Amino acid sequence: MFCYQCEQTAKGKGCTSIGVCGKTPEVATLQDLLIYLLRGVSQLSIEAKKIGFVNEKTDVFVCEALFTTLTNTNFDPESIVEYIKKSSEIKDQLTNKLKESDQKIDPKNQSINFELEQTKEGLIKQGKLVGINSDSTVDPDLHSLQGVLTYGLKGVAAYAFHAYGLGKKDNKVFDFIYQGLAAPLNSSLTVNDYIGLVMKCGEINIRAMELLDAGNTETYGHPIPTEVPLGAKKGKAILVSGHNLPDLDEILKLSEGKGINIYSHGEMLPTHAYPGLKKYPHFYGHYGTAWQNQRKEFKEFPGAILMTTNCIQKPVENYKNNIFSTGPVSWPGVPHVSKDDFSAVINRALELPGFLSDTKGKNVTVGFGRNAILGLAGKVIEAVKSGKIKKFLLVGGCDGAKPGRSYYTDFVEKAPNNTIILTLACGKYRFFDKDLGTIEDIPRLLDIGQCNDAYSAVKIAQALAEAFNVDINDLPLSMVLSWYEQKAVAILLSLLHLGIKNIRLGPSLPAFITPNILKVLVEKFNIMPITTAEEDLKAIMSA
Repeated sequence: MFCYQCEQTAKGKGCTSIGVCGKTPEVATLQDLLIYLLRGVSQLSIEAKKIGFVNEKTDVFVCEALFTTLTNTNFDPESIVEYIKKSSEIKDQLTNKLKESDQKIDPKNQSINFELEQTKEGLIKQGKLVGINSDSTVDPDLHSLQGVLTYGLKGVAAYAFHAYGLGKKDNKVFDFIYQGLAAPLNSSLTVNDYIGLVMKCGEINIRAMELLDAGNTETYGHPIPTEVPLGAKKGKAILVSGHNLPDLDEILKLSEGKGINIYSHGEMLPTHAYPGLKKYPHFYGHYGTAWQNQRKEFKEFPGAILMTTNCIQKPVENYKNNIFSTGPVSWPGVPHVSKDDFSAVINRALELPGFLSDTKGKNVTVGFGRNAILGLAGKVIEAVKSGKIKKFLLVGGCDGAKPGRSYYTDFVEKAPNNTIILTLACGKYRFFDKDLGTIEDIPRLLDIGQCNDAYSAVKIAQALAEAFNVDINDLPLSMVLSWYEQKAVAILLSLLHLGIKNIRLGPSLPAFITPNILKVLVEKFNIMPITTAEEDLKAIMSA
């Protein structure tokens, strides 16, 4: 196997024996084959749309299948095999449709004309032939950009899949996913072509996040600042982790009146701020404080656990009977449930002891989406003009287990008292429960929400730039980002599409970016690696 799509890849170069995330060589190889088949499906879909044949089910399937290859999403080889078989079926259907319309199909296109083996062992052999480094003749910089594009597309697909579940779609998003996936099948594309596609990926990702934002807010209302307890309440319990709001909503409905308290975990913390979700009295609080403690937290949780999307750590054996997965998440030996029937989760929660007594913890405040923050715009602008707020520091992104991620805690703790910390995504678990005080009654720590809520952060920055009549890069705003998986890649590309410069990125730079491509990013956008909290704060505050 070879995989270097996440920040924690082995030795900062690539996982070759087993994934740091726990992904086996078998799964990695099958995922490589799945991506290869999706490229063929994409090229055929492009041709089919030229003759007016549009299949929404295929559009959504490609998003879901691409989503399932994200880091920490699917560890189950049998599940990946099913996605592979379905991809092959769709490929054959599209091929027949084109032949019926007398459309020519390139006989040299191996991805389109690929004949699938019938056994898992045969599929693994095929996967080894089409892996990331299977073509040594590709120029390294071109290969690097192909990787950036593919990983960005994985993030876009995840957001588009979530949005579709809330009734939001845009054919432009589906069309670009096809275009990007099919790009490596065209050997005539140059480095400049791929730079254009990578920037376009950032633009399309903004649209995908906009759709998701609209789906969330139109369904559940705009988030409002809400205090969330971190303790536990005596009684039966279900822990909901991941990102998917409809799944959380469904489990809240089904558990109502059954004596079960629902707790958020990970990226679900911000959901307490949505009026349509916080209305449930048994949606009690948040359990767990940091991604790096996830396994311990799951092991100690005395109820049932529902995983709704990615961001789950290495598979564990001792307590997986209490875990249920849904959507693209799959884990060997873990029951997979559908939103149409979460009864198994409810029944398991009723069997387990739950919390035997109340446990007090801190309260944290969430819900500072764009509506809430822009509602404070007058206060914010006045505080900036008077010098009481000198800088806005956006400290967000992914969390992970690397010791270097303590940088983000240090950065926030050492940030001067005249700064406002904006945060989003699971990176905030390094500091989300810190009491940083206020400036003119404005909390110094403002939680914008999930990584899925990055659209809110973009709209906040654009609105502030308009209020101050300056370019975004001229705002007193600095971005210090942590990345781990591919949604973070998509968000970074969106920021670059918007022309945002001087982003500090860590804990380490992507292994799939070559020195030449990094040089381009540094020269054009001044992307820089994090150093130490003290050094970076000194540079930011003096700018």
